Amino acid sequence: MPDLQQLKQQFPVGLDVNWVDASLAPEQQPLRDWLLDPMSLTARLKRHSNDFRVLLLGQVIQPCPAHEAISGNHTNNGISEGEEVLVREVLLYCDGIPVVFARSLLPTNSLTGEQKALAELGEQPLGQVLFNNPKLSREILQVAKIAPSLRVCELAHMANVDVNHPLWGRRSLFHIEDKPLMVAEVFLPESLAYREKKL
Repeated sequence: MPDLQQLKQQFPVGLDVNWVDASLAPEQQPLRDWLLDPMSLTARLKRHSNDFRVLLLGQVIQPCPAHEAISGNHTNNGISEGEEVLVREVLLYCDGIPVVFARSLLPTNSLTGEQKALAELGEQPLGQVLFNNPKLSREILQVAKIAPSLRVCELAHMANVDVNHPLWGRRSLFHIEDKPLMVAEVFLPESLAYREKKL
């Protein structure tokens, strides 16, 4: 069992990767299906495991890095470089195995009203809270191929998961009542995205 405190000391891991349009997602299944699934990843992982849990690596308020700024469409705003955001990173476990690394950016301007609770989730899954909100909308799905040398892969090694091939991730811009937030998810090697028939 990895030292959870040692894993938490890696925060923030970051995701400085080359995001591209979702239309460029790999063709092979089931990876493409998992990357482009419009529904809740949390709910899907729960369906395929007996014991789902979240390990909060950490969260901190900091300016949005340039490589993570993201534009919304004409009617919805995005997240600007330098904007104050709450950065939250977690590992999602299925049956004791880490299968997803997730990094979220929640602008402090979005954490008002009912959304204040998003800053206090602890080890509750963010996805479950988001998809239970009827005011949620989602746009700009992008994907990225992640080299084994990047820090998220080093984190996987520390969690006793071998990374022998490039990983894939996705990110989405969500809005709740015109308040933006970004969620990026990286499928770790033990994820069903790489090894099962389409589910």
